[in-house]
Amino acid sequence: MHKIYYLASCDTCRKIIKSLPNTENLQFIDIRQNPITELELEEMYSLSGSYEALFSKKAQLYKSLDLKNKNLQEADFKKYLLEHYTFLSRPVFIINGKIYIGNSAKNIQEVIQALG
Repeated sequence: MHKIYYLASCDTCRKIIKSLPNTENLQFIDIRQNPITELELEEMYSLSGSYEALFSKKAQLYKSLDLKNKNLQEADFKKYLLEHYTFLSRPVFIINGKIYIGNSAKNIQEVIQALG
């Protein structure tokens, strides 16, 4: 089963989901309703090689906590990802053992090809 970690209230996520083919094999995980577990985060980490790669520096909380002026390490990124869903760069897809992080056009095109 393929997975998508997304936020149901995110317009960008909803638009991307509408553009996807073959979603019947996709497990939808709304990260607000079902916060990411440490086990799920470990799976993402093993595929991406970095907690920072999974971390969104566009999050409002990132700005309000002034994290850009802190020297964050991998352990810090992991801690924040587990503390609050907003820190996950979304959507995150896991398809056939490969991870796709974020909503760049190139990334979404690769997801569509992987699902197609």
